[in-house]
Amino acid sequence: MKKSNFFAFISRMKYIDRWGLMRNINKENVSEHSLDVAVIAHALAIIQKKRLNMDVNPEQTALYAIYHDVSEIFTGDMPTPVKYYNSVIKSAYKEVELSVNERLLNMLPEDFKAEFEDVLIPKEEDKEIWKTVKAADKISAYIKCLEEEKSGNKEFLKAKQSLLLAIKNMNMPEVKIFMDEFLEGYSLTLDEME
Repeated sequence: MKKSNFFAFISRMKYIDRWGLMRNINKENVSEHSLDVAVIAHALAIIQKKRLNMDVNPEQTALYAIYHDVSEIFTGDMPTPVKYYNSVIKSAYKEVELSVNERLLNMLPEDFKAEFEDVLIPKEEDKEIWKTVKAADKISAYIKCLEEEKSGNKEFLKAKQSLLLAIKNMNMPEVKIFMDEFLEGYSLTLDEME
């Protein structure tokens, strides 16, 4: 049987630091971020299912979120102002991400590929799942800004404002429910959380 390095590459997400252009009080890597996004995406999908009566699979949504930034193993974390500077750069970066994800998919044994293809290669029929993951990604970044601000770091104030506006502009009821019911806890101390 041919050996595969797929999971070894995935484990390297922990070596990719996020927020490279910003001074961080608390470093965050892609692995940590992916877990946070998966937890939030799962919660958003549960809200969709339980509160909004949508036909969704929260576990599938969480799985997609776990792998949503795997391309950064090869590209690093491209800062948002660079990634979205203009449509040409945004489109080129999307092509790079897709190419990297195809490379990762081809590292898998043949009998695994079908299980990972939808997770690594976005499909039109999964656009609502990816929209939920994107919302979770924005919320996770917003929470990072809150945490940095709570630690006395003013470096994240503008990012926090931009992210909050982007989150509101998504006009997703599940996002509003999450923000209204669960966000406050992220600003509390451990003793205040009871």
